[in-house]
Amino acid sequence: MFELQQLIGGKFVPAKSGRTYDRIDPYTGKVASRAPASGVEDAKAAVSAAAAAFPGWSKTGPGERRALLLKAADVLASKADEFARIMIEETGGTAPWAGFNTMLAAGILREAASMTTQIQGEVIPSDKPGTLSMGIRQAAGVCLGIAPWNAPVILGTRAIAMALACGNTVILKASEACPGIHLLIGRSLVEAGLPDGVINVITNAPEDAAQIVEALIAAPEVRRVNFTGSTKVGRIIGELCGRHIKPALLELGGKAPFIVLDDADIDAAVNGAIFGAFANMGQICMSTERIIVDEKIADEFVEKLAARASELPAGDPRGQVVLGSLVTPQAAAKMEAFIADGLDKGAKLVAGGKREGSVVEATLLDHVKPGMRSFDEESFGPVKPIIRVKSEAEAIRIANESEYGLSSSVYSRDVQRALAVAAQIQSGICHINGPTVHDEAQMPFGGVKNSGYGRFGGKAAISEFTDLRWITIEDPHQHYPF
Repeated sequence: MFELQQLIGGKFVPAKSGRTYDRIDPYTGKVASRAPASGVEDAKAAVSAAAAAFPGWSKTGPGERRALLLKAADVLASKADEFARIMIEETGGTAPWAGFNTMLAAGILREAASMTTQIQGEVIPSDKPGTLSMGIRQAAGVCLGIAPWNAPVILGTRAIAMALACGNTVILKASEACPGIHLLIGRSLVEAGLPDGVINVITNAPEDAAQIVEALIAAPEVRRVNFTGSTKVGRIIGELCGRHIKPALLELGGKAPFIVLDDADIDAAVNGAIFGAFANMGQICMSTERIIVDEKIADEFVEKLAARASELPAGDPRGQVVLGSLVTPQAAAKMEAFIADGLDKGAKLVAGGKREGSVVEATLLDHVKPGMRSFDEESFGPVKPIIRVKSEAEAIRIANESEYGLSSSVYSRDVQRALAVAAQIQSGICHINGPTVHDEAQMPFGGVKNSGYGRFGGKAAISEFTDLRWITIEDPHQHYPF
């Protein structure tokens, strides 16, 4: 069991109340970690620490910020084994998934470091004689990042990296499901030498989440909020931010369509579907959630896809498996309900279907139709629907018949045709001849519709974490009309 303390003002401290809560290993049922159960007073302390550190950090030169973030990337990468141990116990993820998380998180810090000198403005021609007008970007203030458990190192780091690069101080509200992982991110930054209060990480019991988040967003010192998680919670975050007139960056749920056109390379499409559907047991916001295939090639595609899915080992995440534990036994029970619903309504089980505790096999349901849960709802697990269509137009229509719009894929040997289809899909991301699951630190990452708004990653994120100000230098002896 990992005994944890939260990070406030450069110190690792318990909750002011002394309360703790336990995170349970979803596979073994044992206590994975024990973390401080913060209250509103802890939230206020984190805000005060971040606010006190802001004047100094915002004036720190870009070279120094870059050097510290690069060092933090190295420190974080060096803790790959520690991240893996904690991730397996807290979330049921596998060691390879943890290794990928740590590698990409280090890349996110390095990309953020490269952005410290890209926070640029412009000179704008003015109609007033003798006036120099400029648009200047500067740090916004204290930024709150709220990160989820499913890609915990990646998304915990993403919640804070660009905010720090832009000269803001940050508070990371750790996920209740992985406090140890998110605190280890904070520890990495402290060990790299970030000044006290620049990075703060607080933890809370699940039942206290609403009041903690509300207190943090309401704090006048907090000027930016970013949240990655479910659309249901994202609506609440967006409403709270609107009430307090604060910009929110929201990356929410998804129901990513994976379109296989009739001229697709079937083997290539199978490879992409297997990875996109079952990486991290389908618990990724970009996970392939609807496999939409032209009926002219569907039989061959489904046969090959089912054969591959049936070969994926599932079990104890400490072992040599592709699919480890889902985040909770309840999540696994939900997958059983998805399967039963589909079979009751006429779908055909072509791979998987079995559950043992919190582990669910890679499962494929063929001939899925509207009205089935797997057609309409985000599963966030390894139960995937195959939807057969008669035409390209029907594939596009079904892809867009969703409240979500995060990631998508189109497979075709004709790139121009695929580009035309991609242009019609309502999503923030579309990959041609690649899986729906793909992320790089420098890319503009985000969705449309109920998948959220705003963009993480690279230059696109600078505008999310800075204020654009109009500054003029004028002739002090200019003429006025009165």
